[in-house]
Amino acid sequence: MIEFSDVDFDYPQGQPALRDINLSIKTGELVAILGGNGAGKSTLVRHINGLLKPTRGTVTVFGNNTRKASVAEISRRVGIVFQSPDHQLFAETVEKEIDFALRNFGTSLQFRHERIRDVLDFFDLQKYRSSSPLKLSSGEKKRLSIASIMAWKPDILILDEPTVGQDAFQQDKLKELVGLWTDEGKTVVIVSHDLEFLWGLVPRLIILSDGSLVADGKTEEILMKEELIQGESLHKPQLLDLAVMLRGTPPYHSFQNASDAAKWILKSRE
Repeated sequence: MIEFSDVDFDYPQGQPALRDINLSIKTGELVAILGGNGAGKSTLVRHINGLLKPTRGTVTVFGNNTRKASVAEISRRVGIVFQSPDHQLFAETVEKEIDFALRNFGTSLQFRHERIRDVLDFFDLQKYRSSSPLKLSSGEKKRLSIASIMAWKPDILILDEPTVGQDAFQQDKLKELVGLWTDEGKTVVIVSHDLEFLWGLVPRLIILSDGSLVADGKTEEILMKEELIQGESLHKPQLLDLAVMLRGTPPYHSFQNASDAAKWILKSRE
């Protein structure tokens, strides 16, 4: 579905941002991209919907070279939620923000009304339906950004730092959304520093450092690489660290969430 082949990217002033990226993401995969500030995470995902074009190499999405396809064409199937909602929101009201893509993609009036209602309910934004997005809190703006993409159900959903400004309840809703997307066979790519959030999702983890891909593998494999995790200023979930201290290497693959890990830790102390 997504293919990076020998991709380099330089910003206009000549600053290198990506170097020799070779990466494939299959249909239905859940992928998390991690790395320190300036590692190239946001730059990488903006190549997927064509907002950025590689300086060298090729990015292919659904068999189409992103150099030759317009952002509008790719965006019908690739939805990206930016790290900063202020870079994405522009409509007069919350309802019009969600309706914008639905209307432009030519969906029926009935479908538009149903999808707007559903996503407003899902993200607890119904009471702001007629409000300006500018009046929302930062966390509410983030949810509105996700809702506006969720409304038209793209085949690829890209979430750039989705947990910023979200409390535990809203983070659980995000996990539910990711689960719904992958259950439907759609692809989800998450850019995040939040390993506590990602751990329960058990995604494929990709780590970037200074624009280069330095690790790519299963969650349990990457989390065991202490030097790599620490070198990229990432922090393992606290329960996993505690489990290691108590009994050595825990059965990562059996932990679907923090509750599972807590039960294992308590049992290990009996």
